[in-house]
Amino acid sequence: MSVRRLSPNQPESFAFKPATLKAAKDWMANFPPGKQQSAMVPILWLVQKQEGWVPEPAIRAVAELLGVPVIRVLEVVTFYTMFMLEPVGTHALVQVCGTTPCQTRGSEDLMAVCKRRIGAQNHRSADGKFYWQEVECLGACANAPMAAINDRYYEDLTPESFEALLDDFAAGKTPKPGSAVGRVGSSPVSGLTSLTDAKLFDGSLGKKLKVPNLPSKASA
Repeated sequence: MSVRRLSPNQPESFAFKPATLKAAKDWMANFPPGKQQSAMVPILWLVQKQEGWVPEPAIRAVAELLGVPVIRVLEVVTFYTMFMLEPVGTHALVQVCGTTPCQTRGSEDLMAVCKRRIGAQNHRSADGKFYWQEVECLGACANAPMAAINDRYYEDLTPESFEALLDDFAAGKTPKPGSAVGRVGSSPVSGLTSLTDAKLFDGSLGKKLKVPNLPSKASA
């Protein structure tokens, strides 16, 4: 586990937006009295969605909201790598998977694109639009190599298709996530070889099934 520290550059204050605060309180309401701290992870995620990262003033605000010591929130936010501890790109947070399946399928070429276009990992690009890092397995091994950009997975990438994605994000677009080669889920690249009948999935077969009337308890 690498050491994770807060950024030395912090804003002076933090305030929950009304929608964020409402969502946070909704999460807290899912737990019995005295156990609201169980909502810490989703509330920190809400903060990250609002700010793009989790600044130190937000950590104190979350602690106050949950009624726990600040160190408890600090322990969580520095443990889970999904929480960003410094400002990220305004347009895209790019996380390239470097674990073995992706590595053997070309993830190092994707990282080379990031280094050339964005710069060193764990830093924002010169224009502030991008931030990239290498991460461990993201669970899409069958569609390697892949990258998570913001909240979406982009799979079956090549340096060329990856460059095109970055161009779209730089232009303020949100490219459609999924496979760059058009495969469905983790199906074979060559196309489906079984279960190809659309009626298996559109619900039409279920409509034809007749469910027998079961006897009631009274008549049994």
